[in-house]
Amino acid sequence: MSERLNGTEDQAHARAVLGSALASGEPSHAYLFHGLAGTGKRTVARAFAAELLAFGSDDPDGVRRRVASGSHPDLTWVVPSGAHEMRVDDVEGPVIGAASRTPFEASKRVFVLERVDTMSDAVANRMLKTLEEPAHYVHLILLTDSLGQVIETVQSRCQLVRFDPLPSSRVAALLEAEGIEPARARACARLSLGNATRARFLASEEGVALRGDVERLVSSALGGRDGADVEPWRPLLARSEKRKAAAEKEAAARAAERLEIEPKGREKKSLEKELEEAGKRSARRAQREVLDLGLGLTALSLRDRLCALEGAGEAVLATDGAGGPAGAVERDPRRLREAIEHVEEARLSLELNVTEDLALEALTSRLRRLVGAV
Repeated sequence: MSERLNGTEDQAHARAVLGSALASGEPSHAYLFHGLAGTGKRTVARAFAAELLAFGSDDPDGVRRRVASGSHPDLTWVVPSGAHEMRVDDVEGPVIGAASRTPFEASKRVFVLERVDTMSDAVANRMLKTLEEPAHYVHLILLTDSLGQVIETVQSRCQLVRFDPLPSSRVAALLEAEGIEPARARACARLSLGNATRARFLASEEGVALRGDVERLVSSALGGRDGADVEPWRPLLARSEKRKAAAEKEAAARAAERLEIEPKGREKKSLEKELEEAGKRSARRAQREVLDLGLGLTALSLRDRLCALEGAGEAVLATDGAGGPAGAVERDPRRLREAIEHVEEARLSLELNVTEDLALEALTSRLRRLVGAV
């Protein structure tokens, strides 16, 4: 059955663990898929869920099709509703309550929970009994990009399945197969650090534009205090706000569709309020994702310049020359390393609800003082 596990072609550990579980007919009640974003955890989780639900079915291919489309009643997929955390409401009914009820049509029920590193102690405590002693028909698949941030009591109750970063050559080949020009595909694959999802975004028109925003910020910082661009961070902020507005619009459309079939009354008003708050959190998360990626690319751009300065051109990631290591000449390597640390500090500060424009302005000022031309 392992040949049906789409996404495991480059994940030997996952293929071995999950393939053996399916072959034995005795899969674990709980798995924790961990590894960098974009390494196929969601794809494999859906494929594994499909095999679990198809077991014993008279129409296994039909089950797989419905799982792929997200329409199988015995598959529950949970995404945290909080901007930075999974909330108790995310698991109380959809997982804990549902896990006590028998399957609708399959012999099993499968629950997939994304970003379990954002579980609070309260959520983890509510989940422990379900993780420890689930009904025989329950299987849980937990996903995380940050294993070290998953609460130990959750980790210890799951079988760990490791997902390794994808080789840049493999990611580049995927992009080229999708019609991306080879030079851009190679650069975006290297800049993605093994994250195929991120590589696809970087190769898109929006991704190219984001890289342009980043290079504007970096080039201005390298130009020093007297650079002509007073607010080089402004395009990056505007891009994140545009994404936030789009996410708000998407959430409002989904809420309107949901409320349209809800009968009038106090419960509808309560649901409306709940959906409004969830939409705000979703929009906030979308905005922060753009800023986080932009600052991550800023750090990589400075790293490329450091590599060029130290004669390690083969380690440069932006091999398509979009931004590249220009401007690294005659700069102090120690200062470039410190600049990269400042960028990472700015990324972390955004998780603490620091005002975005102030954080970006402060970062640009620090970079100009540290590595700007004199």
